[in-house]
Amino acid sequence: MCGIAGVIHRNGPGDIGVELTRMLQSMKHRGPDSTGYALYGPSDDMVVIRFILAEPNESRGFGMDALIEKHRAEAESRLAKIGAEVATISSETGYAFRATMRYSGELQPLADYLEDIPGCEVLSLGNSLEIVKDLGDAATVDEQYGLSSFRGTHGIGHVRMATESDVDLASAHPYWAYPFADVAVVHNGQLTNYHHWKRRLERNGHRFQSECDSEIIAVYLAGKLEQGMPLEAAMKDSLDDLDGVFTYVCVTGNELGFAKDEMAAKPLVLFESDDLVAVATEEVAIRHLVQSEATTRDPFEREVKVWQV
Repeated sequence: MCGIAGVIHRNGPGDIGVELTRMLQSMKHRGPDSTGYALYGPSDDMVVIRFILAEPNESRGFGMDALIEKHRAEAESRLAKIGAEVATISSETGYAFRATMRYSGELQPLADYLEDIPGCEVLSLGNSLEIVKDLGDAATVDEQYGLSSFRGTHGIGHVRMATESDVDLASAHPYWAYPFADVAVVHNGQLTNYHHWKRRLERNGHRFQSECDSEIIAVYLAGKLEQGMPLEAAMKDSLDDLDGVFTYVCVTGNELGFAKDEMAAKPLVLFESDDLVAVATEEVAIRHLVQSEATTRDPFEREVKVWQV
């Protein structure tokens, strides 16, 4: 019942925050419990990290303000100790933080070191990717984090109805492909060989931040990319390796692509022009993005398509 959306501007930055919010809010009926964004801004020599130090409901407990501040100071100290030169660190919520820094080391040790802090979870890490997710609908999350001012080249989003897990940020989508920079996935459906792939990827040294099968897809694809495989080829391989009924959208630092399984039971609508490509679970989301008459189509079974900025 969840809803997914993706947008890519092929010839330069656009108002990604506004656009995804319009699309996701139009699908509020598919998932009012939480909303998430994976946004790609300008890529430069700075590393951006998004992390939380408490769940939203936990942050309102007695003494939590002081505890979170203690852990925030510890996070800043640990970033410095591991060799990151922190430029900014801020929070719109008191429990979710954004830091920019200069850092040339490996990402996994940095993420692991931060996540040793009690309550800390790294949501995203990279040169252009920023994952923002919280409880409530898209309008609520947009207002809370000021996403309407975010300009970038591409992004994906997800509205979630909690059916098999809790209403919390740990269960909210999208998922960063830990520990790979700038790779994220949103997904509608279910993998039936989830446990097989989780064990297999864990044996290869990967660890997971959730019990969500969307994270499996993200890490699976990122592992293929790390081996030098193009995104489109990796996504085509996933149709043979991953079992279940699913449609997913994957984003990298300069690409957006979708894949549908061989049954094509999970809906997706595609709009494509010379400048803009958009995909969404429902036609209504495309209509909220493209204000004029637009031609759309439903991708067919086992279809994979990838666009680049």
